[in-house]
Amino acid sequence: MRVLFASAPMLGHVFPMVPLAEAIRDAGHEVLIATGGDGLAVRRTGLPVEDIAPGFRFDRIARRTMLRHPLIARAELAGRGGTRGVALLFGAANEQMVDGLVTLADRWQPDLVVYEPLAVAGALAAARRAVPAVLHENSLFDGAELVRVTAARLVRAQQRSGIGSLRPSAATLTVAPPSVVGQRAGWQLRGVPPTGVGELPDWLRSPGERPRILVSRSTVAGPGGGALMTAVVRAAAGTDAEVVLVRPDRRVSRLGSLPGNVRTVEWIPINAALPYCAGVVHHGGAGSVLGALAAGVPQLVVPGPGDRRHNAELVAARGAGLAVPEREITGAALDRLVTDAALGSAADEVRQEMAAMPAPAELVSRLEALHG
Repeated sequence: MRVLFASAPMLGHVFPMVPLAEAIRDAGHEVLIATGGDGLAVRRTGLPVEDIAPGFRFDRIARRTMLRHPLIARAELAGRGGTRGVALLFGAANEQMVDGLVTLADRWQPDLVVYEPLAVAGALAAARRAVPAVLHENSLFDGAELVRVTAARLVRAQQRSGIGSLRPSAATLTVAPPSVVGQRAGWQLRGVPPTGVGELPDWLRSPGERPRILVSRSTVAGPGGGALMTAVVRAAAGTDAEVVLVRPDRRVSRLGSLPGNVRTVEWIPINAALPYCAGVVHHGGAGSVLGALAAGVPQLVVPGPGDRRHNAELVAARGAGLAVPEREITGAALDRLVTDAALGSAADEVRQEMAAMPAPAELVSRLEALHG
């Protein structure tokens, strides 16, 4: 069969779908990934990719949309916008995807469409071709709810594509561990963290002499998290941990010399380094949260815009990490991250929970059955 994967044109949206696409390909089927913008970096996996939104720039969409809706913008920046902001932003993003994706589906004629929650254009393409659509979750938010609010902004796109209404998804694949987000309907799927880019230095391939804390920042430009690394650097001097900054930002360079226990690296495959770390500090993106949970590493998450506050609060509620605003990152918080046995125990429990979820290859036969 032919399986079309549809993703919003962003790195963090398309890479979680790669393991399933590879499993389907390895089972002898044809796969094609439809995305655009930063998401085109998925080409490095060797999977066939089609650019369905040439010239796509999410920053332009975000700026234009938020200027028109200042109250929602303010709530989004505080991480308290719920689904209002995401519906506006990704409704606009999908408007730029629909025509290219529908045209591709008409040409390539897939037998099945797998789409992520903020690529509702994929569901539209499946409806137009009258083939099953499978929702592939990739975050801690409920995927069906994200689809509902985004689809509500695409009425004109549906009419333009000759689609009366969206069909219900034939299946939903959920990757978030139930002990963190609660029980969800659908088929569980083990999330396989992406390898990432760059090389892992030899000294990051084993535990250090002191507890190691990895510090990363978002791959998406935008507000929030700008002072995370400088806050960690200032707090690091008072800890007995080795702190590793991944792709330090310009603010760090302005600090001058770094404390003796702080090191820096450029692009590395972060998920490959996590097993040798005692803790990780990050901005709260879903990929970073799920990667740390899969590795069983306690995490300090900075609540921020969009879904980042939601993610941080879920991690803290599960006991697998801490939710700490940038201004409250202290040496004591970093010490607790790597010494609190309860955090380590909860993080390892979630690791085991995720490891027990079905691997992508185990779901291929169920997806084949949808095609009939």
